[in-house]
Amino acid sequence: MILTVTLNTALDITYRVGVLRPHTSHRVSDVTERPGGKGVNVARVLAALGHETTVTGFAGGATGRSVRERLAESAGVVDALLPIAGPTRRTIAVVDELSGDTTQLNEPGPQIAAAEWAAFLGRYEELLPGASAVALCGSLPPGVPVGAYAGLIKTARSAGVPVLLDTSGEPLRRGVAARPDLVKPNADELAELTGSHDPARATQDARRRGARTVVASLGPRGLLAVTPEGRWHATPPAPVHGNPTGAGDSAVAALLSGLVTQLPWPTRLTHAVALSGATVASPAAGEYDPGVYAELLPRVTVSGEGSAA
Repeated sequence: MILTVTLNTALDITYRVGVLRPHTSHRVSDVTERPGGKGVNVARVLAALGHETTVTGFAGGATGRSVRERLAESAGVVDALLPIAGPTRRTIAVVDELSGDTTQLNEPGPQIAAAEWAAFLGRYEELLPGASAVALCGSLPPGVPVGAYAGLIKTARSAGVPVLLDTSGEPLRRGVAARPDLVKPNADELAELTGSHDPARATQDARRRGARTVVASLGPRGLLAVTPEGRWHATPPAPVHGNPTGAGDSAVAALLSGLVTQLPWPTRLTHAVALSGATVASPAAGEYDPGVYAELLPRVTVSGEGSAA
C-alpha cells in the first residue's frame, strides 16, 4: 500500500469557457467536480496504475462530504480521511479553450483545531506500518504547524518507510532539513528554497540541505533528477496543450510507482514525464489520457549519467 497525505484536501471544480476575458460574464461550456488536493490526485493516478493506495488527511462540512463521496467512486483508493469541524476548501480552475491557458483560484482551507491535529498524528502512525512508501503533498491548512511535514518525515523514517515530499515555501524548507528520501519541487519552488535560478545548481543545493534525491519539474522542459546514483534530465517530445492542473501530481505518482517497483531512474523519469503530459491532455486533475500516455512514453528522451539504479 502507498500512503498519500493531503492535509488540505479540496473539491476541485473545473470550468471550461470559450475565451476568458476579464470584467465580463462567461457561459461555461462544461463543469467537472473531482476530489482534490495534491495527495488525493496522486492517489487516484496511482490507483489507475494498479497500486493499492490509502488517502489520509482532513475532510469537513458539505464540501468534505462531496470529496469523500467522489473518492468512494475511485477504485483502488481507500479513504482514511479524518472528519473535522471546518469545511473543506474548493479550488476553481477556469480553462480558456481558445488559448488552452488555465486560471486557478485556491481557497486557503479550514482552521484545524489542536485536537484534530493530534487525532491525525495518531491515524498517521497507525497507517505507516502497512505502507511501502508515503507521499506528503500540498499546502498546510490554517492551524497546522509550519513544521508539520518535518515531523511527519521523521516519523516515517523511524518506521523505515521511504517518504516523498511535495510542498513549497517554509514547509518545504523545514521538510528538506528532516532528510526526506525524495523532494519534487517545481522551478519556482526550488529557486525559493535555494536562492538559485539555475536548476542544476539548485538541485545540488537542495541535496546538501538534506534531501536524498531531488526531482525538479521544469515545466515543458521536463524533469531534472539528482540522485545518489547519478543525474538525469528527461524531456518530453513537445509541449502538450490542455489543463496543466495536476500534471505535477501525476509525476509524483509515477515517481512513487517507480520507487516501490524499483525501476531504474531513467525509466522512472520517462514514465513521470509521459504521465504528466497525459494529465495535461485530460479534462481534470487526478486523471490522465491513456492514449496520450502510450504515445508519449517511447518519445521521451533521457540524458545523463549514473548507475541508473
